[in-house]
Amino acid sequence: MEHLSSFSSTLCIFLLLHFYVASSVVLLRHRHNNNNNNNYNNPNRRNPILQGNQTSCALFIGTWVYDETYPFYHSSSCSAVDPQFNCQLYGRPDTEYLKYRWKPANCEIPRFNGLEFLLKMKGKTVMFVGDSLGRDQWESLICMISADVPKSQTQMSRLYPISTFKFLDYGVALSYHKAPYLVDIDTIQGKRVLKLDDVRGNANAWTGVDVLVFNTGHWWTHKGPLQGWDNVESGGTIYEDMEPLEAMEKGLRTWARWVDANIDSSRTRLFFQGISPTHYDPNEWNAGASTGSCYGETSPVTTTTMTSMYPGPDLDQTNVIKNVIREMDNPPFLLDITLLSTMRKDAHPSIYSGDLNSQQRINPNKPDCSHWCLPGLPDTWNQLFYTVLFY
Repeated sequence: MEHLSSFSSTLCIFLLLHFYVASSVVLLRHRHNNNNNNNYNNPNRRNPILQGNQTSCALFIGTWVYDETYPFYHSSSCSAVDPQFNCQLYGRPDTEYLKYRWKPANCEIPRFNGLEFLLKMKGKTVMFVGDSLGRDQWESLICMISADVPKSQTQMSRLYPISTFKFLDYGVALSYHKAPYLVDIDTIQGKRVLKLDDVRGNANAWTGVDVLVFNTGHWWTHKGPLQGWDNVESGGTIYEDMEPLEAMEKGLRTWARWVDANIDSSRTRLFFQGISPTHYDPNEWNAGASTGSCYGETSPVTTTTMTSMYPGPDLDQTNVIKNVIREMDNPPFLLDITLLSTMRKDAHPSIYSGDLNSQQRINPNKPDCSHWCLPGLPDTWNQLFYTVLFY
């Protein structure tokens, strides 16, 4: 039986590797057939999935392995962690979810080194732009670096829409810019209007930044009181509503045009974070389940279920992102964290979030299965970000 399980795991990984390699070939052929100008040979114009030193390493296909040396830090020693993500402080009883390390299928990735990050980024700025998943990753990176340089002089400024953490001894600034749609939202006659053709208001903050990490996704599907706009403007026309994927693609293409026209890829490194999955439907990892969510989950999904989970429920938004990036003249590196994150049904705050009141925290029917605990999964996102940035 063990041999059968091992064979199934190997087969799943092989099939997923085949999927990624095939996707890469398609993208490369698309580039070859559609780009005959001098920019095609620019080393910054690389495949958004597998590029640079990572062409022989499928960074985003692999397994989660238990590792006693994890986590990188503890939330009690990092003041940057928001209550929303501080699961241990708000009563999460288990700790095994903190001990999993991502192992790509065909390579090893370097362990994160905060001092090396600061030395290589001395005098530079990094900005995460997007929704609260970007904030999750920003706070994670602050904590990971701080753990390696505990005596470094630092400064935190939490403002809206941009918050910044500085490592003063190294001149390194890490910022988070809240822009969940990337494109602008203006108030017109008392209504919030999502302007799908305009990104200039937000983009003023992006010029001159050395490393930009963008993300968007969750807010495009919000409805009711969670929806961040009242009307949508596109092509000079105001709409009361628009199909979410259509609106997302229009907004992303506006963002992409701005990037192509305004970002100098010889000066600024560009990244785009893939869709961060949610775990509200247990049928996604436990076929036939009638009730449940991420509440009570304490371990990752096994390798043998990967082929049934990917691309999963986030396929449509993932395809929009990949299609837009594929057609850019100055494409970002796609940190394709969707699959490895889909496996981490155990890593959400669930009811152990400071954003919930005491009554909500005892009600498993109101869990947060969207964000991620810190320490936790976003630390792996940053380890992969670190790998691509420096290796």
